[in-house]
Amino acid sequence: MPAPTTSQQADPIVKGIAMIGTSSVALRTALAYYQAWTSHDLDKAMSYIADDIICDAPAGRLEGAAAYRAFMSPFAQIVTGSHMIAAFGDEETALIMYDTETVPVKSAPGAEYVTVKDGKITYNRFVFDRAPFDSARTASS
Repeated sequence: MPAPTTSQQADPIVKGIAMIGTSSVALRTALAYYQAWTSHDLDKAMSYIADDIICDAPAGRLEGAAAYRAFMSPFAQIVTGSHMIAAFGDEETALIMYDTETVPVKSAPGAEYVTVKDGKITYNRFVFDRAPFDSARTASS
């Protein structure tokens, strides 16, 4: 992995994150959102979410900030660690890929493709594998 550029070293949002392609507005927003929810600060994470967000997730489409918060809150609470794998973006879109460690599942990789307008995430295509969580839920029953 190449060493971070000077601008990455100076920026607390991107410090230590692998494979940064750009410091675009959308990418910076996506990274700030990721940093907030993986640090269990859902209020701060939601400050990057538009009121009328649309999210396409494995369980289906969510519309609005209240539905999005209800979707993210239980997961954010069980996250015990996270590692950024890659992050890329331009002025309007960003893609972040990471691996989270959670209470029931040690490796839960995910990716989010977001659209950002006026500093808020208006669309999120959330991709993750539900199978390990289903298996953990079944094993604990």
